[in-house]
Formats: sequence, structure tokens, C-alpha cells
Amino acid sequence: MADILPSSLLEACVVIGASNEKLKEVLQVHQHGRSGDFPLLDPEVLQVHVPPFVTKENLVSGSQTLSNFNRTQRRRSFIKKKREKSVATLEGNNGNNDPVTEDISVPKDIDLIGLPQLCFPGGLQVANECKADHFHFLVFTDVFGNRTYGVVVQHYKPVQFPHDGNHYQNGQVHWTSAKAPRLYAAVGICVISKYAYYNALKDCLSCLLLQLKSCRGTDFEDRVKEFAAKLALVPSPPPGQLHLVFNMKPLQIVLPSREDLDSPVVDLDLHLPFLCFKPKQVLQIITCILTEQRIVLLSSDWALLTLIAESLVLFIHPLQWQHTFVPILSRLMLDFVMAPTSFLMGCHVNHFDEVAAETDDLILINIDNGSISSSSSRELDIPDVPLGAAECFMSRLKGVQMYYDLKLSHLGSSTELNDLRMQRRQWQQRLNWQIQQVTLELIVNIFREVNDHLNYEHRVFNSEEFQKTREPADQPFYKMVLETHIFHSFLKARLNRKMDAFTRMELSTRSEAHRMKLMLESPRRPTMQEMARKCSSPENRCFKGISMPDLADQRIHDFPVRKSSLKKLESETALKIPLKPIKTCKLPDFPSPLVYHHVQSYYTECIVLLSKAVSSVPPESSALLARYYYLRGLMNMMLGKRLDALSDFQNLYKTDIGIFPADLVKKLVDSLAQEEWLQAEKRSELKRLISKVKKDNETGLVKSDDRVTNFALPKKHMQLEDFVKRIQESGIVKDIGTIHRLFDALTVESFKSGFGGQGLDTAMRVAPSQSVFYVDSHLDGQQKQIDPETFKMFYTFWKETEAEAQDVHLPAEVIEHLDKNESVYKLSRSVKTNHGVGKIAMTQKRLFLLTEGRPGYIEITAFRDIEEVKISSAAFLLLRIPSLKIKTTLRKEMFEANLKSECDLWHLMVKEMWAGKKMSDDHKDPQYMQQALTNVLLMDAVVGCLQSQKAIYAATKLAFFDKMKYEVPMMVSKTTSETLKRKINPSAGQTAPQAVDVLLYTPGHLSHSEVDEDANPKLWCALSDGKVVVFDATSWSMRQNCIQVGTSKLNCMLGLEQNQVWIGSQDCTIYIINTLSMSCNKQLTDHRSEVTDMVIEDSNDKFSQTQAYSCSADGTIITWDIFTLKVKNQFHVECQRLTSIKIFRGTLWCCAGECIMELRKNGMPYRRMLLPDQSGDIAAAVFSCFQLFIDREQLWTASAQRGELCIWHAKDLSKPFHKIQLQDCTGVSCMIKVKNQIWVGSRGISQGKSRGKIYVVDIEKHSVEKELVAHSDAVQALCSVEDRYVLSGSSCEDGKVAIWKVE
Repeated sequence: MADILPSSLLEACVVIGASNEKLKEVLQVHQHGRSGDFPLLDPEVLQVHVPPFVTKENLVSGSQTLSNFNRTQRRRSFIKKKREKSVATLEGNNGNNDPVTEDISVPKDIDLIGLPQLCFPGGLQVANECKADHFHFLVFTDVFGNRTYGVVVQHYKPVQFPHDGNHYQNGQVHWTSAKAPRLYAAVGICVISKYAYYNALKDCLSCLLLQLKSCRGTDFEDRVKEFAAKLALVPSPPPGQLHLVFNMKPLQIVLPSREDLDSPVVDLDLHLPFLCFKPKQVLQIITCILTEQRIVLLSSDWALLTLIAESLVLFIHPLQWQHTFVPILSRLMLDFVMAPTSFLMGCHVNHFDEVAAETDDLILINIDNGSISSSSSRELDIPDVPLGAAECFMSRLKGVQMYYDLKLSHLGSSTELNDLRMQRRQWQQRLNWQIQQVTLELIVNIFREVNDHLNYEHRVFNSEEFQKTREPADQPFYKMVLETHIFHSFLKARLNRKMDAFTRMELSTRSEAHRMKLMLESPRRPTMQEMARKCSSPENRCFKGISMPDLADQRIHDFPVRKSSLKKLESETALKIPLKPIKTCKLPDFPSPLVYHHVQSYYTECIVLLSKAVSSVPPESSALLARYYYLRGLMNMMLGKRLDALSDFQNLYKTDIGIFPADLVKKLVDSLAQEEWLQAEKRSELKRLISKVKKDNETGLVKSDDRVTNFALPKKHMQLEDFVKRIQESGIVKDIGTIHRLFDALTVESFKSGFGGQGLDTAMRVAPSQSVFYVDSHLDGQQKQIDPETFKMFYTFWKETEAEAQDVHLPAEVIEHLDKNESVYKLSRSVKTNHGVGKIAMTQKRLFLLTEGRPGYIEITAFRDIEEVKISSAAFLLLRIPSLKIKTTLRKEMFEANLKSECDLWHLMVKEMWAGKKMSDDHKDPQYMQQALTNVLLMDAVVGCLQSQKAIYAATKLAFFDKMKYEVPMMVSKTTSETLKRKINPSAGQTAPQAVDVLLYTPGHLSHSEVDEDANPKLWCALSDGKVVVFDATSWSMRQNCIQVGTSKLNCMLGLEQNQVWIGSQDCTIYIINTLSMSCNKQLTDHRSEVTDMVIEDSNDKFSQTQAYSCSADGTIITWDIFTLKVKNQFHVECQRLTSIKIFRGTLWCCAGECIMELRKNGMPYRRMLLPDQSGDIAAAVFSCFQLFIDREQLWTASAQRGELCIWHAKDLSKPFHKIQLQDCTGVSCMIKVKNQIWVGSRGISQGKSRGKIYVVDIEKHSVEKELVAHSDAVQALCSVEDRYVLSGSSCEDGKVAIWKVE
């Protein structure tokens, strides 16, 4: 059982001191009156105390007293004995020559050999007067990088031998009050824990010292062991906002919990570095850590070394220091600083010169005088933190109050010690939280744009491109950081889509423009807003990153940015992120004496206390409830109540799955006895949990893909599949269809022979006003390849064009004519036009002429206003110069430009943008315009890299939208155009569209404690493989690009109160998402088959509880209490497959494929409607969906195999009384009621092709009012937005969501 017990606060308690021989020698010298300083002694391990201290095996007959505890525990204490033989002789071995042994049990990760030096890093001193107790802190790291922590107190005790120098007790000197001169020697007590509870353990040792000062010398060992045994009873608190409190007399000790599983324990004063260093110096030190320098901290105070080092490492969280971390080096360990690898070490400031002389390139940080220097002769060469992030950091710090005395100035004096400590602790917690948020914001601002250069599918980071996009002054910093292990691990976490502190802050501080940019991927170009900033004063454009959205003067940018920028912050403005409310759980007083029965009673008392807490917590405080369940589970484990412990851990699924101790539960299940197995089989919740644990053990944990690759140009010829991978890795474009067309374009020249020598020339000699398309189908049998040189030329031209765009500077007079989110994507050479000489500029919205001489702006046309684009020729002397002519609806005269050799390319580009804009407007889909823009830039790069006569023909392969006008007319009917508001793409950023399986709209709400954006209405889209994408329904920008809930298809969603969204999955689980934290922290696992539908019953009676119903394919229906998440009722319906349920006037209606049933709420069948057997009706079909209108007493049904709606009398379900034929419909998938209409989502035929169709049916007239076609694949999901809009989602070939206006 001991092997599966959870870790307690105490790992070990070690007593360090000088040996008796050494102390006696020093005393004898002192007694002979020899003057001079006492020599430093070598410390040794005297005792080691490790848990478990009280076990059932220690129980003996008779009364149990404290002495019994001492006697049994002595066998678990390690005492350093060099004189075992003499001790054995003194105590009398009765002639037995067997060596004296002890039961030594020391944790394997504790190094008892090096520990004495660390407990006395300056050596063990003997003094002729008692010195004050001195604390310092240790960090131990094993070979796997796991850390344990130690708190050491050096306590001075009198050294005095009796006249009989051979008198020993328990292997130690027996202290007496002899008249010999008195000396004092330090004894070190080191408490070792797996958790960095520096302040808490320091307080515990302070309480111990108070007891030691009042006890006799013979009681020293007993008091230390009793102290260690008490700490071993204290569990570590689970992550969250519940802190543990216990009484050590006279102090109340508080154990703060971690914020989450990925966050460290913070139990130290994080403002200490800011008291020792200026903010600019703190930034320099953070830079040293991020660039993995060899760092040595120096101070005259051993305690400060560890506290400062730990604080500095916490400042880069969630990034982690992964190299050697030894905050304290003893005087005998100084040669460690010669290590060639990166490290962070600390030593006494007296060794400054010695350490500096050891080796070059050390960063020496003097805590005492606040200086940073290098051990080499040259000046400190550390790159600066990026300017914008640094200035934001400095500004934030000005609003943080770091002096506690200023807080006390208006407060009265408290006479209660614990009240004073609580007041100070609360102030420190608030300050630590502010500092953590400021430093986290610094890290986010430094690395925010890393995500823009990641390819998640192939796990590639384009480091070269990322560095190019940095400001020149910031590039030295990034050049060093990008090569570190710290950054490499950071990349792994990003590519694994880890939801850590960085991700949460990055998401919460994204501007609206950034969210829109994620939806509309467009090549990077500076916007007009950025150009205007370049024209402004330096102080208005010095920030990079995004400011936190909580400032009074904050105004979110609404434009996409290439190099996002921080606004100038007011110096007095502090970071206003609310500290989450803290709850405390006070443990009972420790039992006395510490014997088995009393310890068992202590755990029982803890369980009773936690059970009371569980019953008193309101259901809406599920996170707090989870912490109580967790702690009660630990206490049940300590009592040996394994089944009760498993039950408590099972409850975490419904309260907070994020703190579920999977490894501990696995060990617990494996340790169950046969009798316990039989009992668990009788308890359904335990049976499910054990089954899941077994399943996880059989399948094993899938090792995450941790590889990270830097983008590199290919060195081999590429076929299509490899080319797709390479282009996606480069970040140029992700869409597979576009990459296929690019592949065709770049392989045109490679297959010149395929044209029979003159086919290509023939294709090129066509009317200049027509688009050129040559279908080389006869080459399909040949294996196309792209050579590395062609790829390199294309990639180089693309990146050079991108870089040149950064150097485009438009005068203010021109910028004011353009929208702030416009960017110049193509600029021609200087050409002659009918409006003068200048350069033609193309943005995503328009063409304009940038006139020469005095720079000016002449609008040519917006793309939507173009009527005709053609190529003609203008006479110049004896030559005919190609010119581009553009006719618009706003001007009578044509615009003409003599573009010469650029004419063919501009002709293709303008026509593609024109066609893309038309499709974008017709289909209300802005992504079409962005795709057209990408096609145009790819054309430019293809022509630029091929540099041959075939280049223009190759570019025609990319004219996707212009080609669609001629090959596949995408006409949008007037009805569709008038009803359709816009389309959004949940698959933005993916390589291919994904099916929209379920849609859910959740209305907004108002709360003074929430950020405004969190209170906005939201659209939830369930995609394939358990992905959920969330949109802000006010702006239709992507709020959350991916919430992962399992890996299976999602079948249904339900929005509830208490900020919950329930999601039913094919893996039999109902996942519950917290709409505030956007995290899936709860699961309902009671279904044994895939969850197919959920519905909520709204009660008009304020005294009755709201409840929800869920059904699974096997016919199981469960009634849930939505507040407690407990099962109120469960029953089974006999059917082939239960697909959906609805509740009307207190009865349940179930769609089971072959029938529709009406049930009482207790599961009793009431009526059943079967499919008619007549072949003329709806034979060989199944019900796919239904709607019930009680006021009309009508039931509407539809089938997935038939294009018709059947209307039944609710009182006569024998046969439908009316059928509505849906023209060109091959099957209905979903339907919803909106006002007096039924909206039907289906798969149909339009323009001869299979399309997704929506039919709007009038309920009263029983007729189809509208046929809407906006999806290229079947409509799979519909949802209503407050009866004002209807949202439709389609299958994987389309993968988009259409927003329709309801009339």
C-alpha cells in the first residue's frame, strides 16, 4: 500500500551537524585557552527521517504512548555512526559479534553525500556565543530533470561534554551543564519536499525551533522526528484556487496551490528581484536566461541566491529553464562554474574574483549591489529585449506597488500574530499575481508572432522567415533565442496546441483584426495603418505586440497587421487582471500522540470535514467541489478505503477532469484486492471508471509527436505529394487545391516536349482579349516532377517580393485615400497611361495610379466596378506596344496603360481579381477574394521565376476564378442572393475543408466581472475528429480556432446556463465546455453507446429544477440535473438506433429511424408511429428528423432517402395526411422551426450538380417559399439565431457556414 500512497508535503527530514570527535577536539583546544578563530568543520549526516512514520505493522499490544512512537521510529532513522563497535560495546552486546544495523529508507533522489555541503555552504562554524538561526533554500535536480526542494535552518546548540568523555546516548554526545567553558555549534535541519513551498516550510521550521529552544538536549531527536511525522500527514493541495491551512502552533501554515497542472508552486516573494535590480536590469537577466547564458548569481546572503534564482526562472513561465540549476554552490563546489554548458548557479559574493578568473563568458550577477557584468574583459554583450515588449513591461511595472509599508500606512495595528501574517500574505499573493501577469505578457509579446510561422500539419517552423519579419534592432535577440533548448521546447508546446498560460493570454489579447486575419489568410504586406505609423513620430511607433484589453484608454485595432504593435501605455497604468478568489481548507489539528489509531482518527476527521465541505458547496462552484473530492480521495487512500477513493476521483469527471490523477488512479486500481473487485462490480460508477482505466492500459498512451523541424529548401526532385508538403511547410499557401494548380504551373516548362514542339506556341497565339487555357491532358500519364532549383527560384522570388513590399512607402496624401486595412500587393514599373506617367498599384480592393513627379493618387477602379479588361496595342513609331485597357461602370473613358512586357501578366491578374471579387460578392464569401489575391501573387511568382515565353501560359494554370466563369458557371439565384448575408469558414487555416457536423448559437450575457468580448454571443461549430471552432457572433470573427474534445465525431451540442456547452460524441461521452475559460473540464460518461442527441426541459415553475435529457444510439435515455450533473433517471427504449429526442408538454418524442415514439418522462411508452409498408409511401427509408407543432396538432417528418416532407395529425399517427415534395431533393438531413417557417437542410441537385439545398416551407400554406443554394455539398446542420438569422453548415467538400436572413 505504501507504494501507491500519494506524495505528502514531506519527502525527508535530514539533520546535519559535526561529528562528536571533531566537536570534542575543538572543545579541548578551547579549554586549553588557545586563542584564534575556530576552524571550519566538515558537516555530516546525523539523522534522516522519511515517511511513512506510522504504519499498521508498528502497532504493538498494550498502551501506546509517545515513547512507543519514538521507539518504533528509531528503526527508520539513519544516524551517522563511525563508532558502531564502541557504541555496541557500551550498550552491551552480550558477546554477540553481529554488526549493529538499522532500517535505512532514504528516497533515491536525495544525495546524502553532497547534502551536508549544501546545508553548510560556507562551512560549519563553532562559536563562543549563540548566533541567530539562519535559513536558506536548496534545489535538487535528478538526471531526468525532476526537482525537489529543501529548506534549511542552521540552529546553534551548546557544545559541552561531561567529565566522562566516553558517555554517549543514541550515538550522540549527551549534553550536560558542566562548568567547562561553553561553545556553540550549528546543527542544520533540512526539510525536503517535492514542492517548492519555501515560505511554508520556513514557517514550519520556525515553529520547530521554538520547541527546540525550550526542550532538553536529550529530546532533540524526538522533537525533530515528531515534527517530520506531522508534515508527512499533510497532503499537497490540488491545482486550483483552494489553499490548505494547518496548525503548527503557534503559526497557521498556508500551502498555496498551483494555478493549474502546468504551473509551478509560487510560495516566495516574486518582487525580490525588483528590490535588488532596476527593471532594465531585470530585462537583461531575463535575456540571459532566454539565450541560455552561463549565469552565476552572487550574494552575501545564501537565502537570496535561491529566492532570486527561482523568481527569475518563474519570470519566463511557461518557458522552462532546462539546464543545470544549482542556486547554491558551497566553497568546495566552485569548480562547477567551469562547466562548458549553460547553467544557472549561485555562490557567496566573497568568491566573486575567484569565479570571474575561472573562465570567460560568465554572466556575473551581483545581488548585493545590483550589478551585471561579464567575466571576460570586454563589456557585457547581451542583446536587448525587443523594444516594444520591453517598453510595455517597463510601463506595466510602474503601476505595481512593491512596498508593503505603503500598504500599511493607513491601517491600524493588529495584536494577533496570525492576523498580521494573513494580511501580509494576501498582499503578497496579489503582488505575485500582478508580477506573474506582467512577466507573462512580456513573454507573450516577445513570441506572439511565432504562431504565424508554424506549420502544424508537418510540424515545421520557418525560423528564417520569422527572423526576417523582426525589426532590425530586435534581430540579434531573436537570432540567439531561436537556437536555444528553451525555445525548442516552446515550439513543441505550440505545435502540440498546448493550452497553457501563454496560449490563454495570447488568445485573450488578440485584436479583432488578428482574429479576422486567421479567417482570411492573405500574404503578408504592410497595411496603410502601418505605413501611416512609419510617417509618425518615433514615440508613436515604438511598440510591438498587443496591449492587454483592460486599460481605460485601450482601443482595439481593427486592422490585420504584419508586425503587430503595442500602443503607447500610460506609465501609471497597472495591469488590471482580477485575481481569482482564493478559498482555504483548514486541516484538523495533528493527533497526539502520533500512534496508529490516532493517525487513523486524524484521517477520518479530515474525511468528515471534507464531506461537510462537499455538501455545503453550491453546484455552480464545481471547481471548488472538485478540489474537495480530490482531497477526500487522498484521505480515503491513506485510510485504505480504495473504493471510496476511486469514487471520489470518479466525481472529478463531473466537476473538473483537469485535475484527475490518472497515474494515481491506475496504481489504485491495480492494488485492488479480489473482494474489492467484486464490490466495485456492483457499483456502476466504479465499474465504468475501472473499465476505462483498463482500456487505457491496454491501448497504452500514444506518445506525442515532439519533433520540430526548421524549414529547409528541398534538395531532391519532388512529385506532387512531396511538393504539397514543401509548399505547406514554407507557409506560402496551405490549400491543397491551390498547391495542385501551382504544381501544374511550375511543371509546364518541364513538359515542353509534350506539346509536339508547337502546341504551346499555338496556345499562346490567341486573341489578346481572351483568357488562355490549355488543357494538357495527354501528359497525365507522365510523372511530373519539380526540380530543387525551380523550387528555390520560386521560393526566392516569392520572399523577395514580400520583402520589397515592406519598402513600399506611400505619401500621406495617397494613404488617406485608402482604407486602413488595405495593402499594396503589386506595383508595376513606371508606365505611360492616359492619366499620365506613374506606377499602377493593386490592393485587395482596387487599382490606383501612383503618379510620378509630385506623388499623387488617381483611382483607376475598384474590382467590383470593372466591366471589361482587354489587351490592345498602341503605336509608337514603327512598333506596336501592348497596352492594358480597363472599362469601369463609373467612367465613360477606358483606362489604358502601356505596360509593355508586363501587359500579359497584369491582364491575367486583373481578370482573376475581378472574377474573385464578383464571386465574393455573389456568394457573400470574403474568402473568395483572399483566394483570388493569393492566386494573383502566385502568378507573379511563377512568371518571375520561370522567366520564359511559357511563363504566362504557366500562370494561366492559377487563374482559378477567371476559369470558373467559362467552365462552371457559379450563378447565384436572386432569392439566394437576397437571403444570404455572408459565409464564414470554420476550416480556415486547415489544409482542406472539414465537415460542419453540428452548429450551436449561444446568446450573449452581461456581467460586471467579465471582459466584454466574453459576454458576446457565440457560434459553436463542431468539425471532424472532435474539433470545436468558436466565432464571435457580433463580428463573426474566430474567437477560438480549436477546442479539442476527444477524437471522435461530434453528434450534438446543447447550450445551458452556468456557462456550459454540452457536446455529445461518438465515443459515448458528453463533454462539457466552460464558456468563460473555453476549456473542456468536465465529462459525463454514463452512456455506453454514442451520444446522438440532447434536449433541455424548460420549466415554467420556478420551484422545479431544470433538467436535461440525453440519448444514445443503443436506446438509452438519461435525465440529468444540470446543476449537480447527477443522473436523475435512466431508462432504455427498444429500437434499432435512437437518433434524436424532443420534449413537448411533458412527453418525450424519440426518432428511432424506423419509427417515432412518444414516451412518458419516466420512459413508459405511450404511442409509436411506424413507417408505412406500402411501397408507394416511404418504404425502404428511415426517419432522419421531425418537428412537432402542438398548437396545430401536427407532426412533420422527413427522410434521409426521400425528397419530401410528411405531415401527420398528432392524434392520428397511422398515416400522413399531407406530403410536400421538395424539388430536386435527394434526401433531408435536418430541419428547424423559425417563426412560421420550417427550414429544411438537404442534399439536392442544382445546375446539374449535387449541391446542398435549403428549403423554406410555410407552415400554414404547406408550400415551399424559397429554395436556397449556397453550399457545394450537403447541408448537415441548421441552427436559429434568435429567429432573426438561420445558420447552415455543410459537408466536407464545402465545409462552410452560411448566414441567412429570416423574413
